[in-house]
Amino acid sequence: MDTKYVLVTGGAGYIGSHTTLALLDAGIKPIVVDNLSTGFRSAVPSSVPFFQGDSGDEALLHSIMQKYDVEAVIHFAASIIVAESSVDPLGYYKNNTVNACALIDCAVRNHIPNFIFSSSAAVYGEPRSPILSENHPTDPINPYGRSKLMVEWMLEDAAKAYPIHYAALRYFNVAGADPAGRIGQSSANATHLIKIAVQAALGKRSGVDVFGADYPTADGTCIRDYVHVHDLAQAHLAALSYLRKEKTNLICNIGYATGFSVLEVIEVVKRVSGVDFEVRVQKRRPGDPSRLVASNQKATEMLRWSPRYNNLEIIVRHALEWERQL
Repeated sequence: MDTKYVLVTGGAGYIGSHTTLALLDAGIKPIVVDNLSTGFRSAVPSSVPFFQGDSGDEALLHSIMQKYDVEAVIHFAASIIVAESSVDPLGYYKNNTVNACALIDCAVRNHIPNFIFSSSAAVYGEPRSPILSENHPTDPINPYGRSKLMVEWMLEDAAKAYPIHYAALRYFNVAGADPAGRIGQSSANATHLIKIAVQAALGKRSGVDVFGADYPTADGTCIRDYVHVHDLAQAHLAALSYLRKEKTNLICNIGYATGFSVLEVIEVVKRVSGVDFEVRVQKRRPGDPSRLVASNQKATEMLRWSPRYNNLEIIVRHALEWERQL
């Protein structure tokens, strides 16, 4: 077991809790800070030090960093609903950007050398190529994406001025649940397609709304790259190992380089669950690009990331098994 700690903000949330478990499984000691606005205390093992509070609470962060020997911060805590960010942009900038600034400042002042940031494919905006590599222009089309890109800029500038290195992981669409069934996506008002579709298959929803069927894609619905949450958690461990060893910065996509349309995903959920359910076409939502598919060459080469669950049916099956447990 490592003697040093990794501070995980938002560690009671969906991706944060899976990464907290992955750290424990790897013999690394996590500390979790979460305000429980969307996370669940039950998602964090009782053996893990837990502090309820905001990721921008400098007094709380400073006291934790003084008490524990923290070698890295993994920052998940953020608001994540694209459409909501267009309605409440200042709320998103406050929670995602201002809080991150406070957290980075605390890390610098407490001499923490490694910072891993939960970024997003939303920083790219409307894709100019079918597969997005990390050198694709960043031109976000919604406040959510802008709030994430601002944090990347802050980290870039901080790393030039102070002895801190960072990895910004740009996720694509995260789905699934812990393969061992320990945790999954528990939020009641989830906006993730696979979560919504498995709820419809289990009769927890009346059906699935498809937002826009007039996009320039084969079936008119948006195409996304779906990555299993377990593989995403492993990418954070790979990023931590990279920062420890290379002591240099990294911006990296985390996705499978494969895209599925909304209607294709719904068909897989129907097939895996054996249940038909209603599908309703609604008008487009603001801020939704037509296609987001990752190039993952950098992750596989530089992080030596080798995903285990690169299969949409497996992702859906794990999500379905967790939803049945709930």
